[in-house]
Amino acid sequence: MIIVPDASVILKWVLEKEDEPDHDKAAQLQQAWLDESIAMRLPTLWRYEVGNVLGLKKPDMAVDLMSALLAYEFDEVPLRTEYGLAVLEHMQEVKQVTFYDSAYHVLAIRARGLYLTADTLYVKRAKRKGHVALLRDWTGPGK
Repeated sequence: MIIVPDASVILKWVLEKEDEPDHDKAAQLQQAWLDESIAMRLPTLWRYEVGNVLGLKKPDMAVDLMSALLAYEFDEVPLRTEYGLAVLEHMQEVKQVTFYDSAYHVLAIRARGLYLTADTLYVKRAKRKGHVALLRDWTGPGK
């Protein structure tokens, strides 16, 4: 099973759990990846999204938190021509979604995986495309 978590999910690994709804689900995902029960794939833009949030919300800890996340050395997919154009086509099909969210979703579709996000509005708008679920609804590998 290939999981494509977005920044809203990855940030739950390093931000205080009392401030992060569904922190337990994010921790379950993290453990499943560490146990190699799932594979994880990310667009390279995750670094910019997560770095932006950490730099704004946790400036004193941002370097340490980002270092910890970068140490995971995720399987990252660069935004090359075909992928980038597919993201724009996705945005035309699913109205009122961002390029960022679409990049995660298109990656999951192309990998025949599952895009996990904490963004309920995105899931509502894009669920007809499949390969997307809310983190809070994820049951983990083999369940």
